[in-house]
Amino acid sequence: MEPISETFTVDLRRLTVLRELQRRGTLARTAEALHLTPSAVSQQIAALAREVGAPLTERDGRGVRLTGQARVLLAHADLIAAQLERARADLAAYGAGGRGSVTIGCFSSGILGLLPGAMRALSARLPHVRVDVVEAEPPDLFTALDAGQVDVAVAVDFAAAPPHTDRRYTRTDLFTDVLDLAVPAGHRLAGRERVALRDLATDPWIVGDARSCCGAVARSVCAAAGFTPDIRHAVNDWGALAALVEAGQGVALIPRLVRPLYAHRRVTLLTTEGTPPSRNVFVAVRAGSEGDPVLTAVRDQLRSTAAGLIS
Repeated sequence: MEPISETFTVDLRRLTVLRELQRRGTLARTAEALHLTPSAVSQQIAALAREVGAPLTERDGRGVRLTGQARVLLAHADLIAAQLERARADLAAYGAGGRGSVTIGCFSSGILGLLPGAMRALSARLPHVRVDVVEAEPPDLFTALDAGQVDVAVAVDFAAAPPHTDRRYTRTDLFTDVLDLAVPAGHRLAGRERVALRDLATDPWIVGDARSCCGAVARSVCAAAGFTPDIRHAVNDWGALAALVEAGQGVALIPRLVRPLYAHRRVTLLTTEGTPPSRNVFVAVRAGSEGDPVLTAVRDQLRSTAAGLIS
């Protein structure tokens, strides 16, 4: 490669492609996430390598892996992105943040149980700010956050979510969402106040897709209890899941965020023995953007609404 010149410059859009490659691991997945072709991703990475004068990828079987130089560059990329977000936040603060728009990306049960109350309050608090909602989960949610398509991410901690140590985001824990067992009204255990999860090891289960937060959490909770659930139905829609449980087609773990959906169903909700399974819900923004007055108001309102859910 050419030696690094004194007029060193980097195309920030190409840095975004490199950051996504680090997250996704393959050219194909990176291309899919960024709505590009694998060839276009390769070209962007090659152009960035020429800009910085260092190899950024190397062959790894039929795929590629990041070089040591790429990881050095990515460490700086996180700082660059955060500083740009701080500049944007400072400009927004200069205008008092009374107008504008914000897009919240959130998982489905969060939209059902958390956002309605938060958005009603935000309408009164920020009457001249447009608030849009997009249903999304990690990793796609954080790809959208990186790209500026989403300004605030509300997510659940699970394998596809970024770790707490990820410097690209400023995150705040909102609350712990407990999972209860949903069984048909005539189920053999319906009369109990508390049940052991293993007592349902032989039942048919209704579980979300393994890539979804609740699908992943349900599988890990059952595994921790010592069994693999017999999944008869893979359903991500909470209303559809409630209907299937009511129809006697299986049992399920449901978050307390969606309990209102079960109020008029012939479904019994049971608490598990011991420490109940749960999931951590958090809010994240791009590092550096936390000073934006609109994003500050949105985050504050999400925390306030969340506190009311668990009080």
